[in-house]
Amino acid sequence: MQSFWRTYEYNVYFCTQIIKVSNSAPMSGMSVNTRSELIEVARQLFATKGFDNTTMNEIAAKSEKGRRTLYTYFKSKSEIFLAVVDSEMSHIIEAIEEIPPLEIPADEKLKRYILCRLDQVRNTVIRNGSLKAEFFRDVIQLEHARRRLDVRELSILRSILQQGIEEGTFDIDNASVVAVTIHYALRGLDLPNIRGQFTALGVPTARLRECIFKMIFYGIVRTHARSYTHY
Repeated sequence: MQSFWRTYEYNVYFCTQIIKVSNSAPMSGMSVNTRSELIEVARQLFATKGFDNTTMNEIAAKSEKGRRTLYTYFKSKSEIFLAVVDSEMSHIIEAIEEIPPLEIPADEKLKRYILCRLDQVRNTVIRNGSLKAEFFRDVIQLEHARRRLDVRELSILRSILQQGIEEGTFDIDNASVVAVTIHYALRGLDLPNIRGQFTALGVPTARLRECIFKMIFYGIVRTHARSYTHY
């Protein structure tokens, strides 16, 4: 239990830091457009050169804003990195948030969510360059930065599952527990999918998606052979 709460507090801390960077009100004289331009320039440099090989001087030079302007908006390279990743996560959140309001059955909504999530994560990586870039190799830093996405994904999944329970489509006892299970199962597929490991094994994208749907909706045990023993 203590370990659980330590993990919980850890997640909340990093989510809070990212929200502070993302939602902090601009100081007098600051421009939202200038901040966005700096973030985009930094994103391009991190994606092509890597975090460690990019300097604040390079960001200032490429943006043509100057060091003074850059440091007015961001105190350090780590701070602008968090802003970059938060911006990328926001694109994913915007896409998946279009699904819950759809007036369709919960099972179809869950399928669309899974497809949208897989596509958005892959597109985000492609948009940001080679996997050789440290922007994607530094898993720990990315884990810290994507906490806000985790929170939103879990909320959306819970709402879809709860709708399915109310419709009588999903036979589950606890939407929150199942949402966590599905969420982290999908997250576990992110890196292998991005790196093309499934394709290398002869599993095309369409087949992979079919397998994911079958596992989530039907499991792997034949109906007549299922055991309902609780562990």
